[in-house]
Amino acid sequence: MYSPVTPAFTISATAVDGRNGHTETADHLVKADLSLPKAMGGAGVEGRVTPEHLFAAGYAACFCGAVEFVQRQHKHFDSKPKVDCAVSVGPREAGGIGLLVTLHVENKAIAQGELETIVREAHEKVCAYSHATRDNVPVTLEVVGS
Repeated sequence: MYSPVTPAFTISATAVDGRNGHTETADHLVKADLSLPKAMGGAGVEGRVTPEHLFAAGYAACFCGAVEFVQRQHKHFDSKPKVDCAVSVGPREAGGIGLLVTLHVENKAIAQGELETIVREAHEKVCAYSHATRDNVPVTLEVVGS
């Protein structure tokens, strides 16, 4: 369910030539040359990224911040989670191209059951990427605590 947003920060980026081109943020902090992977029929030029690279990095960072925020609410101030985000892209059954995401969260300083609760809360209530993907992109949560 969509909830209106009051922007606190906005960044824009421009892409030219699609998946075989270049993308760059307006402030020039993020720049990437792109190449369609061989698995999707492209050249797969070495040293170039895909939009999925950028999405995985952004989602991992956003989700890690959300988990840290919820950990602090649960009185865990001294431990840092590690979040790996795997993004898969491929044909959808209904046509077109779709994404699948797996978020792997590890924090051995927190008991498994409590970390699962924290991760679920971060996913359901805090992370902007999780809100954006909900009911659109299948997201699998993998949790490893102590």
